[in-house]
Amino acid sequence: MSKIKLSAISTTAPKKIDKEKIKAATQEILQELDELQNLLYAQHKHCILLVIQGMDASGKDGVIKNVTGTLNPQGVMVHSFKAPTAEEADHDFLWRVHQHAPAKGMIQVFNRSHYEDILIQRVHKWIDDKMARKRMEAINDFEKLLTVHNNTKVLKFYLHVSQEAQQQRLIERTEDHRKMWKYNESDFEEAKLWDQYMDAYEDAFKYCNDIPWMIVPADHNWYKEYIVALTLRDTLKSLNMKYPRLKK
Repeated sequence: MSKIKLSAISTTAPKKIDKEKIKAATQEILQELDELQNLLYAQHKHCILLVIQGMDASGKDGVIKNVTGTLNPQGVMVHSFKAPTAEEADHDFLWRVHQHAPAKGMIQVFNRSHYEDILIQRVHKWIDDKMARKRMEAINDFEKLLTVHNNTKVLKFYLHVSQEAQQQRLIERTEDHRKMWKYNESDFEEAKLWDQYMDAYEDAFKYCNDIPWMIVPADHNWYKEYIVALTLRDTLKSLNMKYPRLKK
């Protein structure tokens, strides 16, 4: 596919959209998701992998909480990928990821994901471009494996936040006592590498698009939550699921 230029894509909700109507629509969608998740779990035929990527302070935690937080916790799992442990680093880069792939009937959420291994590692020159390209090919094969062999619907979201909104949110973590637990001094240093991260993300969108990415404007929390919830709802509905019946 042609290269996506993030600088050409808006980070805000459409101007003419009604905020209160969208928030009300989101609540209706969440009610639908409750029943659809029950169907997914009961039928035990398909599974969902939600990949949530974005720069620091793009709102990954919030969208996960507000979209999946009302669902039955028996059917939702969330895993955050941080720096690899010594054991994980001794294996191939997808080893630690595959262990958390969704089982049938489940919704698995990746808060950051296998894409970190072609993003932060590339930005910091821990791998070169040649290795990054090999990893992209492996990622495409991995996602195809999940899709073809375990009926997994993979939904990939990039939360597209502006530099201005990111800086404001990072500063809030130093001033708001409710958000100070999120503070990490390194976040401000990573923010200085914005252009390098945009290049790395744009390459990921270009070369890992067998399963397409959704670029979600993330400056307005209410809008990004609506888009993620709507996409999940529509994906589950497309499976045409039915409750299993007793055999007579």
